[in-house]
Amino acid sequence: MQALWMVAGAFFFATMGVFVKYASASFTTAEIVFYRGLIGMAVLWWLARRQGIGLATRHPWMHGWRSLVGVTAMSGWFYAITKMPLATGMTFNYMSSLWIAAFLVAGALWTWRPGHTGARRSLNIPLLATIVMGFVGVLLLLQPSFAQQQGVAALAGLSSGVLSAMAYMQVSALSRAGEPEARTVFYFCLGCAVGGGAVMLGGGVSPWPGIGPSLWLLPVGVLAAGGQLCMTRAYATAQTPRATLVVANLQYTGLIFASAYSLVWFDDQINLLGWLGMALVAASGIAATVLRARNKVAPPATAETEAPMASPAGR
Repeated sequence: MQALWMVAGAFFFATMGVFVKYASASFTTAEIVFYRGLIGMAVLWWLARRQGIGLATRHPWMHGWRSLVGVTAMSGWFYAITKMPLATGMTFNYMSSLWIAAFLVAGALWTWRPGHTGARRSLNIPLLATIVMGFVGVLLLLQPSFAQQQGVAALAGLSSGVLSAMAYMQVSALSRAGEPEARTVFYFCLGCAVGGGAVMLGGGVSPWPGIGPSLWLLPVGVLAAGGQLCMTRAYATAQTPRATLVVANLQYTGLIFASAYSLVWFDDQINLLGWLGMALVAASGIAATVLRARNKVAPPATAETEAPMASPAGR
């Protein structure tokens, strides 16, 4: 059953990307982030109340840092998927597992520097090879993006993947501190509302487009909350390490859904290099997750990210 929860969550996040693209015709990225946060707060407040979970926290600074990193990551992700083919923009945010692996390998390499007096950590060569394969995929993915004058969007999407990895590690720290998922996600949504609202105050607000175009904002918030809840349930019901690993890798089904939307709904044109790059990023992300779990270097990412917030930012 946990596998179905993860597939459902991946589907919700990919579908959310569709409505982000539609909403971007009338609203800025900051406005979409702001309204996504408000709607998510309402959903999470209801969920926390239903579960009897208080929203007061003893770790405000941890939540603040997680929200700062996560909201920035999600903003870059939203910007990327509004300016690029949906499947391409979604792929960047799925690089979080790859970036976490890269952080771990970099930490091991740091102990091999000249003058280091402590014990040297062993290098995981298969994991290092997986990271190299993933970044080859990134280069292939960036090539058609820059060729189509989408360089800024590509860099924003790439940055969102790095920041999402940092946000996931902070979510793990909050979990170890005893913070329930509903409270963590609520404060992330609060961060979206505050961050998006601050940018709106400084940069102005888009003209009111009418009720019709404004309704695209509602499914953005609802689907994001639904995706988060499904992924949380998937990890909660995975009772064995093998089941957790399966759940972690099933998040990549979101790329299948996003690719289908790109081809059928938006008629996006992605060349062969772009498709090959996406495949390499997904394959390396899955391989990195498996290798990390096998070597017990770090646990698989938790279910809260935006997109996957296990994924997605926020993801």
